[in-house]
Amino acid sequence: MSKKDKENDLKEVAGFTAGGAAAGAGVAATVGGMGLAVGGTAVGIGAAPVVAAGAVVGLAAYGLKKVFD
Repeated sequence: MSKKDKENDLKEVAGFTAGGAAAGAGVAATVGGMGLAVGGTAVGIGAAPVVAAGAVVGLAAYGLKKVFD
């Protein structure tokens, strides 16, 4: 793999990650305040974990793309 190919892969990974994070931010903004209730206790979930989860989903999408290439 040449240096140019590695640079292109890095740009593509960054794009998928940013896209996933943006989608997570969109979900957080749309849904608003979320919470998780289990066994009589509840914990609020802010936007940061949702954005991070979106970034992970974006990386997973990139991984699937590479598997099928």
